[in-house]
Amino acid sequence: MAGNTFGHLFRISTFGESHGVAIGVIIDGCPAQFPIDMEFIQSELDKRRPGQSKITTQRKESDTVQILSGIFEGKSTGTPIALLIPNEDQRSKDYDHNTNVYRPSHADYTYDAKYGIRDHRGGGRSSARETAARVAAGAIAKLLLAHYGITVFAHVSAVGTINAPNLQALHYDEVLAQREENIVRCADPATAKEMIEFIDGVRKDGDTVGGKISCVINGCPPGLGEPVFDKLHADLGKAMLSINAVHGFEYGSGFSGSEMRGSAHNDIFLTNEGKAPKTLTNFSGGIQGGISNGMEINFTVAFKPVATIMHNQQTVNAAGDAAEIKGKGRHDPCVVPRAVVIVEAMAALVLADQFLRHKATRL
Repeated sequence: MAGNTFGHLFRISTFGESHGVAIGVIIDGCPAQFPIDMEFIQSELDKRRPGQSKITTQRKESDTVQILSGIFEGKSTGTPIALLIPNEDQRSKDYDHNTNVYRPSHADYTYDAKYGIRDHRGGGRSSARETAARVAAGAIAKLLLAHYGITVFAHVSAVGTINAPNLQALHYDEVLAQREENIVRCADPATAKEMIEFIDGVRKDGDTVGGKISCVINGCPPGLGEPVFDKLHADLGKAMLSINAVHGFEYGSGFSGSEMRGSAHNDIFLTNEGKAPKTLTNFSGGIQGGISNGMEINFTVAFKPVATIMHNQQTVNAAGDAAEIKGKGRHDPCVVPRAVVIVEAMAALVLADQFLRHKATRL
């Protein structure tokens, strides 16, 4: 299996399966003598871990991270950083019913078609369990970015057709605290309450629902991004679309920009008292020509409904015969509450990589 490595200078490789002994990540390219806050890394993993509320899967994993290499006396050594997260609460028997039956909209059939073999226990490597390793690596990327005044913040902006108000000016400290006060991780308390009630109702119906996560990056200097193929928004798009259940990515004005005229869409430059210029609007989402322009970077990620539902569904088995299947085990009725920190982690990994690449382009 190829495709397990992400990034260029700040590069990660993840390993492990949902029902294996452990999952983990190797981080290559982290500068030496950089302070590594393990409590912060664990706090990020706690935001993604299962079993944290009534609207998430009830699989019980502490997601306690272990250092294998690359950190000495609280600082990076410049060598590869290896982090391990043991699996503690596998219930492989919950998946015995789909040993030879393909679950609709899962990776069961496509893995069989590609490899001729698949791990039916929770999907193996195709499981979102793998994203815990990304969160651990993303936490280190966040620490690196914070050292240079760059912050990454995301929140649940929609569940089904319930949309939170468009929060234009997201101030990191204030809104982060507000987001963490509710289990759906929406920065607007009133909308959060409505979302939670809706997800809980969907869960009781044995069904699932999708949603959206909006992300804002503040403090990003101009100049990040590597045209032509490694544009900043292209890297962000690939990062987000690599997350399980993601079906869409838009930045700045997104698809709505296609409905506008250039005279309305152009971001007019303003003088800024000798500093880097600002723009009157930000339809570009902080990125022009694939390079950051110093304005706030913003994007939204759309997640599909979880494919496992507690209803009987028609399908086929490995022999191509008609079959029927019903979801069993522990699953999220909506992934977005736990995916917020995953979106942040992948954004941080992109920014950390592009930041180091930018540092190498000029003296």
